Amino acid sequence: MYVYESVQVTYIMFWIQIARVGAGGRGMRKKVIVAAIAFFAALSVVLLAINSCTTNVVEVLESQEIREYQGEDLSSVNDFRENSIRGPQYVDIEDYGLEITGLVECPQSYTYDEVIRDHQSYKKVVTLNCVEGWDATILWEGFLVRDLLAEVKPTDDARTVIFHAYDGYTTSFPIEYVANNDIIMAYKMNDVPLPPERGFPFQLVAESKWGYKWIKWITKIELSDDVNYRGFWESRGYSNSGDLDKSFFD
Repeated sequence: MYVYESVQVTYIMFWIQIARVGAGGRGMRKKVIVAAIAFFAALSVVLLAINSCTTNVVEVLESQEIREYQGEDLSSVNDFRENSIRGPQYVDIEDYGLEITGLVECPQSYTYDEVIRDHQSYKKVVTLNCVEGWDATILWEGFLVRDLLAEVKPTDDARTVIFHAYDGYTTSFPIEYVANNDIIMAYKMNDVPLPPERGFPFQLVAESKWGYKWIKWITKIELSDDVNYRGFWESRGYSNSGDLDKSFFD
């Protein structure tokens, strides 16, 4: 903006100078005109360069998955097997809301952007172990579940944290597991956003638990006093604790 205003001022001053030297003779006026032509020619080159720099559109390139972090080899985003109860879920992020409710003093509902923007992010390499016999080691990035719970202030009788998914899947944990450990709700894996197949917008990184506790497509976190609550697979005979060092069957 200031460059173009300066050009306009210079142009006006040039013609004022021409008027002043008009009476001084034809030779003087010719010299002024020649000098001005050279000046404006050089200025045009500068303006073209400035314009080419300021009008370029920034193109956003696709994120690239990393396969190594701090010397540790990582599995690929594509190394997971599809075993969800209703297939991959495609969540409309414009209508999405993360609800935290139940036995809390301050129930909350967040948009996707609010969750990410307003909470500290963390990265951690954690291996998911599936009961089917495969595993995947991933660099997860997200926020701590306990930070969310601190905002809603669970009541004294809250004993269980129940996670609900977009497809109707549920699983639960004792509140101590979430409060006393760095349990991440991830929105990135290997430095790329979670794809729909992997749980976009959020997947729970249930460290030290079997894979069926790693709930995807999280839509709600509920605080409850029901210590016997059993989620989708737990109500079908799987261990309610889901501890990796124990059998996944009760």
